[in-house]
Amino acid sequence: MVPDFDWPVEGLTGCFSQRLLLTALLPVGILLFCVRFASHAFRLRDESPVRYTISPPPELNTTYGAKLEGIDHPSADVSEIRNGLIYPRCPADGRSLGAPITPSTPSSIDNAISAAARAQLPWSQTAFSERRRVLRTLLRHILDHQEEIVTACCLDSGKTKIDACFGEILVTVEKLQWTIKHGEKALSPSRRPTNLLMCYKANTVIYKPLGVVAACVSWNYPFHNFISPVISALFAGNAIVVKPSEQTCWSSLYFTDLIRSGLQACGHSRDLVQNVICLPQVADYLTSHPGLSHITFIGSREVAHKVCSSAAKALTPVTVELGGKDPAIVLDDATTLKRIDHVAAILMRGVFQSAGQNCIGIERVIALPGIHDKLLSLVLPKIHSLRLGSVLLSSANDPPDMGSMISSRSFQRLEELISSAVAQGAKLHCGGKRCLHPNYPNGTYFQPTLLGDVTVDMEIAQQELFAPVFLLMKAQSVDDAIAMANSTPYALGASVFGHHRANVAKCVAGIKAGMVAVNDFGAFYACSMPFGGVKGSGYGRFGGEEGLRALSNIKSVCADASWAMLLGVSTAIPPKLQYPVSRDGWEICKGVVGTGYALGWREWVGNVAGLVLALLRSDASAEVQIMAKQ
Repeated sequence: MVPDFDWPVEGLTGCFSQRLLLTALLPVGILLFCVRFASHAFRLRDESPVRYTISPPPELNTTYGAKLEGIDHPSADVSEIRNGLIYPRCPADGRSLGAPITPSTPSSIDNAISAAARAQLPWSQTAFSERRRVLRTLLRHILDHQEEIVTACCLDSGKTKIDACFGEILVTVEKLQWTIKHGEKALSPSRRPTNLLMCYKANTVIYKPLGVVAACVSWNYPFHNFISPVISALFAGNAIVVKPSEQTCWSSLYFTDLIRSGLQACGHSRDLVQNVICLPQVADYLTSHPGLSHITFIGSREVAHKVCSSAAKALTPVTVELGGKDPAIVLDDATTLKRIDHVAAILMRGVFQSAGQNCIGIERVIALPGIHDKLLSLVLPKIHSLRLGSVLLSSANDPPDMGSMISSRSFQRLEELISSAVAQGAKLHCGGKRCLHPNYPNGTYFQPTLLGDVTVDMEIAQQELFAPVFLLMKAQSVDDAIAMANSTPYALGASVFGHHRANVAKCVAGIKAGMVAVNDFGAFYACSMPFGGVKGSGYGRFGGEEGLRALSNIKSVCADASWAMLLGVSTAIPPKLQYPVSRDGWEICKGVVGTGYALGWREWVGNVAGLVLALLRSDASAEVQIMAKQ
C-alpha cells in the first residue's frame, strides 16, 4: 500500500522553484570556480621557482671526505683564532676547512648595514607574490642540493647526516613551505572591534617592514639557524644582517652565497642578506648599531646579558632564545606501558640528536614509578650500543649513530658534574667521560651517558648540559613530576608521554614552559608553531605568525568607517568642550564616560539624560570670559 502524503501546493511550488534556481546558478558557479582556478594557476606560474647554480666549497668534494687531509695542527679541536684570523676546523676529525677567515671590523659592519638599508627600500615595496617566488626558489634549490648542504653542516659541526637531515633540512623546508602558504595571511591587515562611543570608526592593524634587522645565531645548527631568520625577515619586507658563530662561520659563507644567489636569480639585490663574521670584542658594535631595527639572539644566557645591554644603547628590541633544561615526563598508565618501546625510541632521539647539542633536546627524563624500571631496562642497551664517528669517513655499511661535539671545552665541566652527582647518590650506568676515538684522535667526542637516580638538588639536574647525557629521574606522583619539571631556572620546551587524558592535561597546564609536545619531542618546531621560552630561557617568539609579526611595525590605523563618511559623521568637539571650556564641561565629560561604559541600563539612561541636559543648558561663561579679556 502506497502511503498518502498530503503535500501542500506551496511546498511543491517552492521545491520546483529551488530546482529552477539551482539549475540557473549551477553554470554561474562553475564559471566562477574556473575563473578562480585559472587565476590561482596564473599566480602560481608567476611565483614559479627559478633554478640556479652556485659553486660549493671545494671541501664538499667527495674525494675530500674520503681521507683525512689538512690536519696540520692536531692540538686544535675547534675553529680557533690566531693573529686576528679564524682558522675553521672540523670537530669530527680535526681537519682544516679551507683558508683562514678575516673577521669583520666596525667599518665593514657599517658598510654591510648601509648596503642592506639601500636594498631594503625597493624590497619593502614588493608584493607578497614576489617574496613567495624567492622562497620557492630557495626551497627548490635546497631540495635539489640536500647532499651538499648536509655535508657542509657535518664538516662544520661534526654531526651525522641523519641529524643534519632532521635538524637542518627538514625544519628549513618546513619553514619555507609554511611561510609560502600562510605568511601573507599572517601579515595581512586585520580588522579590530570598536566601541559605542567610537562606533563610526573602522579599526585596522597593518604590518609594515621594520627596515634592517639582525640575527646573532648559535653554532649547533649551522644551516637552519642561519637561514631561518632570513626567511622571516625577507618575507616581512626587511633586509637582514646575520652574525653566525665563529665556530661554524666556514659553512655560513656557503649558505650566504646560496641565499644571495637565489635573490639574484629572482631579480632582487644580493645586498638584502649580509653575513657579518665578527669576534666578541667587535660584536658589541653590531648589536648597539643605530641602523638596526630588531635583533634575534640565539645563544647562552651569559652572552644574552651582553647583547641586550648593548642593544639597549640604541633602544633596539631583542627576541632572546637561551636554551633550556627540557623535561620529559613519562606517565605510567596502561596504554603508555604498552607503547613503552615507542616512547624509548623518541626519548633516545630527543637526548642524543646532534650529540645532545640541541636547545630543545631532552635534558631530564622524569618517569613515574610504574614505568621507571621498564624504561631503564630498555634504554640502557640502546645507549651502550651507540656508535660514534665521522659520518663522512665511516663506511656506508656502518654509519655512526652520533657525531662529535663542537669542541672539548665543556668536557671537564661535564665530567665534574657527573662525578658530583654520583657522589650524591646518582648511579652511572654507562659513559660519563670524554672519548678518545681510535679512528679520529683529533675529533671531540663524549661518551653517550646514562645517569640514573638523579634528584633535583643535584647540580647536574639544574645546569644545561648540551651534551649526550640521558638523565633519568623518578617521580612519586603526577604532581611530583610537575614540580620536578619546574625546578630549574629554565623553561623552554617540554614533553609529556601519557594517555590518561586528565593527567596529560594536568601536566600540560602545570609545566612552566613556552612549548609542550605530547607523546613526542620537539613537534612544535616541526609544525612552525611560535618558538620561545619563559624564565631563564628568554622572551619573545620566532616562528609562526608571531615570528613574522615580531619583525614588523605593528601599526594601528583608526579611520572613519565608510558608512560614517557617507552620512557625514565624524569626530566633532561639542561647543561647551571647546576652549575656553564651559562650566558644564565636567558634567559633560562624566556623561560621555557613563554613556559609553555604564554597567546597567538604568545607569546608562541616567548618564545619557545628564549628558543631554548639560549640552542643552544655556551657558554664558565663555562669552563672559571673552568680554573680560576685551
